[in-house]
Parts: sequence; structure tokens; C-alpha cells
Amino acid sequence: MSKTYEEINERIKKGQAVVVTAEEMIGVVAEKGAAKAARDVDVVTTGTFGAMCSSGMFLNFGHAKPRIKAGGGKATLNGVAAYAGLAAVDLYLGATALRETDPRNEVFPGAFAYGGGHVIEDLAAGRDVRLRVETYGTDCYPRKRLDTWIRLEDLNEAFLFSPRNGYQNYNVAVNRSEKTIYTYMGVVKARLGCANYSSAGQLSPLLNDPEYRTVGVGTRIFLGGGVGYVAGAGTQHNPTAPRGENRVPKGGAGTLAVTGDLKQMSAKYLRGASFQGYGATLMVGLGLAIPVLDEEMAQRTAVSDEEITAPVVDYSEAYPQCAPGNLGEAGYAALKSGAITVEGREVPTVPLSSYSLAREIAGQLKEWVEAGRFLLTAPVAPLPGPDSDRTFKPLPERPVEEE
Repeated sequence: MSKTYEEINERIKKGQAVVVTAEEMIGVVAEKGAAKAARDVDVVTTGTFGAMCSSGMFLNFGHAKPRIKAGGGKATLNGVAAYAGLAAVDLYLGATALRETDPRNEVFPGAFAYGGGHVIEDLAAGRDVRLRVETYGTDCYPRKRLDTWIRLEDLNEAFLFSPRNGYQNYNVAVNRSEKTIYTYMGVVKARLGCANYSSAGQLSPLLNDPEYRTVGVGTRIFLGGGVGYVAGAGTQHNPTAPRGENRVPKGGAGTLAVTGDLKQMSAKYLRGASFQGYGATLMVGLGLAIPVLDEEMAQRTAVSDEEITAPVVDYSEAYPQCAPGNLGEAGYAALKSGAITVEGREVPTVPLSSYSLAREIAGQLKEWVEAGRFLLTAPVAPLPGPDSDRTFKPLPERPVEEE
């Protein structure tokens, strides 16, 4: 038996769709089997909430009097540099951009970095943000300086456009060296003092559609508390990464480029974060509503933490050299239990993403679908899949001769 997007959307409009979260789907398939689950369930919702450094926002702040051209000049939001190489009053703010006055690679206790992710949170929360522009004057844009307070409501447009969100699985970071290290995976204690991981596992969006059958360009998603869309495959999209027998990747694989209207979003699901010794980032809430088109999709959306593994990587040695870890794999059931075994030692685990918020996002998305507020969109173009030739390659450095 198979269903179409149109049939499922008609059931959603009539309030007849059966919707469960990915967590709930595990029990449904265990009780009924995949074939009956495919007949009974229409939509499975997923969620994740974690640091997504490759995030950012476009904004248009409107024309001042007299007019000013930010393009070609310098612009800051709460002291954080925004990219001004666009039109006169368009800017792009990256989540990891830092204030000039904030520490860089300073690891003393209490070090805090305020960055683009915090500005995005401030705007989403309705707070005042200071906009400063310094540029050169032209006949059509004579003004050279602008210093003013803005709020989200003042902006003509403000939308997230993130080149890489929703990573499909990821590393577990450990540290076998004698000193603590400070990374985008958090503080990793020396001598296997902890194992840091960052994924919702069985609730994670792309782990429930491992070969991207239902997600592609144009897919409607939950993004930051509002509605967003998949713009395409994200940067570092690596669909040919090694997979298990269940076709679930054993490490970082697919990614999504996503976009959505910031004015629909909530600071609850968009939070600026500061990682000691690394810098600033943005915590993003993201969820997919996956149509159960057939028995295969029912089985895929029932993947459990017991079936998902991630590579254990020594970040003091293997990661900076872009070499694979040689410490085996860890299952998400073990990671979430609080400890894994590495080289015969019990190592406490540290989640960098919030499973409780991932569960909340999946539940919120379920409510939207059940209420008929969120219809499914079939992709207008697919993402490169496991059979494609797309891979993520390291930089081929070519020395430049000095003149």
C-alpha cells in the first residue's frame, strides 16, 4: 500500500490525519509491524535543537533620511560585524561573527563571547539592537554615518538563511591528551574525562529519512518556532558517508540549507550561545514532518537509539588533522544512558543538544499538522542521495610562492 502527498494533505485538511512523533512511531511499528503502521499512520514528526554554526540572517533596514549605502562600508549590530557587500540597506549577519571587543580563544573561566547568534536571539525576542553604519558618500547615497536602535518590527525583511543546518548524525568528541581542549563540541576534558555528542538520535530529522526520500528543495519545515523551507542540500552535504544495514549513516552525512521568516519565530527556539575557547554560535530548533508514503517509510521513521551509532573521535589529535577517529563507535542508547566505554574505560557523556526541546519541537509540529495548520510539501527537486557522486572533500592546499 502506498499514499501520495495529496491524499495525506486531504486527510490533514479534514482533521482525519493520524500523526505521531518519531519517538512514538518506534512503539507503533514494534506493536503493529511496518506494513500496518504504514496504513494507520500518515505523518511522523521529528525535532532537534542544538548548535548550528553555519546559520545566519538577511535583513533590510529601510532607507534613512538622507539615504545611506551600507554596501561597501562597515555595519555592526550590537557591535557584531555584519556583511555589507550587498545593496544599500541589505545586510547578512552570521551566527559566529563576534564583537570586536570580545575574547578570541581565551579560555579563562567565565570567558563569554557575544556574537551574531545572540543578535538573532535578541531580535526574535523583540529587544532593541543597535545598528551602526560607516561608509562613503555618493550622489545618490550622501549619508556617511548611521547610529540608531532597531527592533524586528522596524525591519522590512528579516529572514534566516542558513547554509548548513540539521546535520545527519555527527561525531562523539573525546580527548586522550593530558590537557583540556576547547572546541565547537564544547570543553572536552583531558584523559578521557568526558564524551561530548550533539544529536537528538531517534528524533533527529534526517535520521528518520536517511536517504532523503521525502525531503528536498521546497520541503516545509519547523524552523526556529515558525515555518521555514529547505532551500537545498547544505554545505558539507555528504550523502555517500558510510551507512549501516538499516541505511542510517554512521557519522556526519546529509545537511540542509534552510530559510524562514524571522518575524514568525521565537527566541525559545533560536538562542545565542557562547562556547568557551571557541566563540559564539546559534542554537536552532528544526523539525521535519515526514509523510508515511509506504511500508519502507514506516520502517525508516521507527529507527531507535539502539540502531544508531556515531564515531568516537579524539579531538586532541585526529580531528585537527582531518583524520578519522580510531576509537570505534558509540550507540545513542549508550550515549543517552550517561556513559560509554572507550578503550576499556567508562567515560561520562555530555549532550550538547537538548533532547527535551527536540521532543517539544516534534510535539509542536504534531499539533500543527493535526490542527490543519501545517500541510506537507513534496520536494520540487531532490537532494543528492547515497547513489550520487557528491562527497565532502578536504581542502587541497596549494602553496603560494611569495612575490
